[in-house]
Amino acid sequence: MSVVLGLVAGALALIFLRLGAPDLLSSPVLQRENYRGHQLATAGGILIVLALLVVEAGRALLGAAGVGNEPGLTVDRAEVLFAAFAFGLLGFIDDVLGGDDARGFKGHVGALFQGRITTGFLKLFGGAGVAVVLVATPGFASGRRLLIDAVLIALAANLGNLLDRAPGRTIKCALVAYVPLAVVLGTSPAGVAIAPVMGATIALLPDDLGERLMLGDSGANVIGAVLGLGVVLGRGETTRVTALVIVIALTILAEVVSFSKVIDRVPFLRALDRAGATPERKAA
Repeated sequence: MSVVLGLVAGALALIFLRLGAPDLLSSPVLQRENYRGHQLATAGGILIVLALLVVEAGRALLGAAGVGNEPGLTVDRAEVLFAAFAFGLLGFIDDVLGGDDARGFKGHVGALFQGRITTGFLKLFGGAGVAVVLVATPGFASGRRLLIDAVLIALAANLGNLLDRAPGRTIKCALVAYVPLAVVLGTSPAGVAIAPVMGATIALLPDDLGERLMLGDSGANVIGAVLGLGVVLGRGETTRVTALVIVIALTILAEVVSFSKVIDRVPFLRALDRAGATPERKAA
């Protein structure tokens, strides 16, 4: 399946699931207050994970019928599928069970030293473990390669969450990162593997911007992790190290400054951040 077909398939699968999900998203357990104090369903990004499953199941069925050049599940697609489900599960746990008493890396580590394991720390620790498994599969990557790639995936997932402070922000930033990545990956196995995730992400943007649901860690972590994994699977060491440096710098920056304040002070970034937002968000 080509990249374009992957994007379209992911978007259509997300739309199909979204049409059938009102009752699921209206569950009381998912209701959270957004930045304006309105009750919305969180964890809307879990639909991205389910959309990817629909696409991969469809690929398998078509492959069994002799349709397509690669009827089986490729290594790249298997890794993307595992990453989506693993990071989606960790994010969902934080969305549903997490509290607001500890935020950021310092907050979660501080809580640990006080004898409390927060869902945020579980997400960070679990994400690191998932990243190591991804890098070490199917062959064993040791030493520097294992460290660089695992940290890149884990921090990319965390960065997706750090950016999720306004409707549509994580998705917009992900698309800015995805466009050049898609160009360099082309129709490589990695490019084809991540396309359905990004297609589903694009299809969820109107609901996120329209404040009909919140992306949540269930989606933000998945989007970041899949983009990081795309770099790991499809690019050489120079690109991977460069991406890691950028992600580390942004992660450190998020601990000392507010992304929202920086965005609001830069006209171009403010306009991009609020493009397509509700009138209330634009006026905020």
